[in-house]
Amino acid sequence: MIVEMRTGASKKEVDDVVQKAKSLNLGVQLNVGTDKTVVALLGGNTGQIPTDIFAIFPGVESVTRIMKPYKLASRTFSPKDTIVDCGGVTIGGEKVVVMAGPCAVESEKQLMQAAEAVKKAGATILRGGAFKPRTSPFSFQGLQKEGLELLTKARDEFGMPIVTEVVNPQDVLLVSSYADMLQIGSRNMQNFSLLTDAGKSRRPVVLKRGFSCTITEWLTAADYLLAEGNNQVILCERGIRTFEDSVRFSLDISAIPVLKKNSHLPVIVDPSHAAGNYSLVPAIAKAAVAAGADGLLIEVHPNPKEALVDGLQSLSPSDFARLMDELRAVAKSVGRSI
Repeated sequence: MIVEMRTGASKKEVDDVVQKAKSLNLGVQLNVGTDKTVVALLGGNTGQIPTDIFAIFPGVESVTRIMKPYKLASRTFSPKDTIVDCGGVTIGGEKVVVMAGPCAVESEKQLMQAAEAVKKAGATILRGGAFKPRTSPFSFQGLQKEGLELLTKARDEFGMPIVTEVVNPQDVLLVSSYADMLQIGSRNMQNFSLLTDAGKSRRPVVLKRGFSCTITEWLTAADYLLAEGNNQVILCERGIRTFEDSVRFSLDISAIPVLKKNSHLPVIVDPSHAAGNYSLVPAIAKAAVAAGADGLLIEVHPNPKEALVDGLQSLSPSDFARLMDELRAVAKSVGRSI
């Protein structure tokens, strides 16, 4: 249930609504805007509580019952688009933000070469995996703490905030002490303990869509992060599993406008995991920008043939630089910039 306060409602009027909600054993989340405050009332029994109970309070403009399972991620709760700040880089505004770098941090030399290349081409956030959950336990699992240390070294040298994946709840404190932004991978989208701890970290979070999950399930998972008071959440479409086997995953391009309609959270796209092949990445990336994505998450390796992880879907520095030039033209055509 959403209680929208009138413009200029006093703090006491807001507090009275909050206290009434708590007396009914409801959870409360406040969205304090420049003009008015919106109060989200959360709990399994909101469906049985008449809206009139809150509508009669002084300072209340309207009370709306949200029928969808996701609440805090809903545009009803926050009509204005959320802007996420990652180390001074904003995601969700006019500029399309490109996050690029290797899928996995393999060595200092590899990471520094990648960081230099993506920075030169125009990327503003460095991505790189220190913890790598893999399908096989015998595959390269990442450098872990050493990888985090190398990422911070690259950040210091090239002035780019870093985003990296956190896999286990017990690692959230460690990873958040190094990274500017946390990434929750597709396989962990419904790892609710991890989501809760990541939300408590107060770091911005990129939440990737589970490859077998609906948009509703995705937004409901985002509510776990938002429920901890962390509104710095980015949704990342990276493809879903369908009957089609000509690509690694089927990118749901329609998810972008659907999310924009139903949620206030920024939306980015990972064309690398969707494509599974470097030759398809540019077309998918350009389509995502044209469809309204707020950013891209692209894998770039200084020598994809030698990559320990996902070399086939990684762009070389020259291919990435060429794509960035093409993306600038696409962004301009839809009234945005790179």
